[in-house]
Amino acid sequence: MTAPPLLATEGGPAGRRSVADAPPGVGVRSAAVEEVFMTAPPGRVSATALPGRVDAALAGFLSQQAATWSGPDRRSTFTAVRSFVLSGGKRLRPAFCYWGWRGAVDPDTAAPQAERVAIIAGAALELFHCFALIHDDIIDGSSLRRGEPSLHEVFAAAHTAHGWRGDPVDYGRGAALLCGDLCAVWADQLFGRCGAPPHLLRQAQELFAVTRAEAIAGEHLDTLAQAVGGFGSVQRALEVARLKTARYSIVRPLQLGAILAGGSPALLDAYATVGDPLGEAFQLRDDVLGVFGDPAVTGKSTLDDLRVGKATVLLALAFAQATPVWRRALVELVGDPELDEDGADMIKSIMVDCGALAATESRISLGHEQALAAIAGLPVPAEVAAALSSLANLAVSRSS
Repeated sequence: MTAPPLLATEGGPAGRRSVADAPPGVGVRSAAVEEVFMTAPPGRVSATALPGRVDAALAGFLSQQAATWSGPDRRSTFTAVRSFVLSGGKRLRPAFCYWGWRGAVDPDTAAPQAERVAIIAGAALELFHCFALIHDDIIDGSSLRRGEPSLHEVFAAAHTAHGWRGDPVDYGRGAALLCGDLCAVWADQLFGRCGAPPHLLRQAQELFAVTRAEAIAGEHLDTLAQAVGGFGSVQRALEVARLKTARYSIVRPLQLGAILAGGSPALLDAYATVGDPLGEAFQLRDDVLGVFGDPAVTGKSTLDDLRVGKATVLLALAFAQATPVWRRALVELVGDPELDEDGADMIKSIMVDCGALAATESRISLGHEQALAAIAGLPVPAEVAAALSSLANLAVSRSS
């Protein structure tokens, strides 16, 4: 049977927005992307304009891939992935990559189009981030992402709507898994096209490979902790946070940007003093939002992490600081796949009353302060330090 194209209109069987609903500027073709890069002066992209430049690079790359996905069956899959990639997000990783590049580049010798290197590399990082999100949603069984059905739910809904054979859930997970793999392939492909000098590109590709391996190792440790059960230790949870999120979200993007600009090893080390504490704080904020956030803002249910028993610092602190009675309640409730809102509210109350939430917030504040102090000591232009400070503030004060 030939599958009809998915996602033709908002509110259709797939449950995700139409590609036609993308924000202005997202759907531009490759020629328009080239025009954007040609007309912007080097080293002068503002923080507010940067996400649009990254989206344009992503849209241009995806437009180039469209020909490979002709025919209704392949086209529907491509449309689903394209919609997911361009559906929003904070674009933090591309931002850290760009400003890491800006901190290393010599504006007096940079070629007129040099900054496109960092923007395209940042877009590649965003594709890898999409791979991580898609797989993470499958592993955690999360039904929502950015306020809309997760990609595996999109495919499962299409399976049900068209009455195909087999289990819709299995089909949805399998199809989304392949789409995540595709994003990983595209990330590598786009990174290789960033236009950096060959010797710098080789160095950056080596670190990009390390980045991806670290993130996958962190995801594995996360799933292992859930399978083993219990509440783990704070140190174990921090190890997962560093590998799964902190490194590939902040440290490595900064360092990749620096390498692509020919930055020194000393600058790469200095960037790590910013990214390590900030990356931890970033993940801890994510942990807090996963339990205490507003689903209307975060786009995700506050039940997901608690139902799978995600081994977070917040949860480890709660168990360590809880009274015996509270511990028994946590053992009974956390990891229950049928956990309801009442049970979640009880867990939240324990986290607040035992001081776990306050302790986590203190760790976030400490990481933020350490990162800002490290930024102040970076050997970079003042405008780069200011941009990195703003990104640091966003990373820890965000509500989604």
